[in-house]
Amino acid sequence: MVRKTLLDSGVHVVSERIAAVNSVAAGLWVSTGSRDEPAPLAGITHLVEHMVFKGTRRRRMHHIARRLESVGGYLNAFTAKEYTCFETRALEEHLVRSIDTVADLVTGPQFPEHELSNEKGVVLEEMKMYADTPDDVVLEHFEDIVYAGHALAHPVLGNADTVLAVSRSDLVDWLEQRYTPDRIVVAASGNVKHEALVRAARRALVDLRESRGMRTRTAVGRYVPQRREVLRPISQAHMVMGCRGLSVHHPKRAALIVLRTILGGGMSSRLNQNIREKYGFCYNVSAFLNMYSDTGDFGVYMGVDPAAVDKAERLIRREYAKLASRPVSARMLKHSKNQIRGALLIGLENVTNRMARIARQEIFFGKQKSIDRTLEELGSVQAQDVQDLAASLLKPKELSCVVVLPAPTS
Repeated sequence: MVRKTLLDSGVHVVSERIAAVNSVAAGLWVSTGSRDEPAPLAGITHLVEHMVFKGTRRRRMHHIARRLESVGGYLNAFTAKEYTCFETRALEEHLVRSIDTVADLVTGPQFPEHELSNEKGVVLEEMKMYADTPDDVVLEHFEDIVYAGHALAHPVLGNADTVLAVSRSDLVDWLEQRYTPDRIVVAASGNVKHEALVRAARRALVDLRESRGMRTRTAVGRYVPQRREVLRPISQAHMVMGCRGLSVHHPKRAALIVLRTILGGGMSSRLNQNIREKYGFCYNVSAFLNMYSDTGDFGVYMGVDPAAVDKAERLIRREYAKLASRPVSARMLKHSKNQIRGALLIGLENVTNRMARIARQEIFFGKQKSIDRTLEELGSVQAQDVQDLAASLLKPKELSCVVVLPAPTS
């Protein structure tokens, strides 16, 4: 059972007790991400996430790094399009230490000026790492098309110019504007008592800034399909073909997950069987989906021999058309549902995954959906639902295609 308490400050505290384990995964989640950034500050959310580890009012940088490692735990953080997470995993007796540590990061960071220049260099190196990874490059260009003109089109890291221009005062202002109680969820899963979590959160977050109310996020504009080719000094071509998808709130969300699994969710999927196994055009092919609070995207990624790009594109379009033109078999539908169910339940054997699940539920829905309810929604998906969804989403003229190709050698 997931328990929830709303603190007087507006912070949401959610927990799920699993008495059979010795540890607790705990996280402080902030409902702010790269989509909330104005263009001149692209990348500031990610930079804040880095800089809070450079020292707080109570702890120096090396003290933060050792705080949980010294008791056998770990501390990590990441930034996404719509939220930022500071997460821990430690033995259950160190729950207070875990919550105190992540709370200190968001209530008392000092953003030392002498560390800011260094950390910008670290982020620029991170950008270079992704720029040298063609499967990341092709997805970035795909998002740039699907969400053109919107902050969702920008990489979470921002770009070199905007990151280099961020000042210490920008970081302070961003923290004060966005890291407010109404945007914060404290979540824990494992051998945790809810009352203890509430006490720890209330005590650790006493210095939070005053809530300013959740701002309405800017909606994405009209989607205009495009085809784009990008040249890079690589050997293999990388392709993405897809379109706008569904939001996390869409009633056909479960059907889209089934559609993705049938199309490219594993070695038995249609794409793997018909492109990799039958023709040998690729080593890696898969379908993906991203669902946000008000929109989403869906597509297929493939690494392919440059000479086979056109053939591979035709095969992907053929699979899209087949899904849209006739229902999948009862056997394939059952197989895909079982695959999704198994992956979900196996994933929930990890307490960090369980913690992330209840935190995201709170961020996106403001309430908890049981695993049983999720499985019921999955079970209710019919073959006709999958076909109807494919027909509405995967229209040939609505598909965008990005191909990263090897640059000609001189």
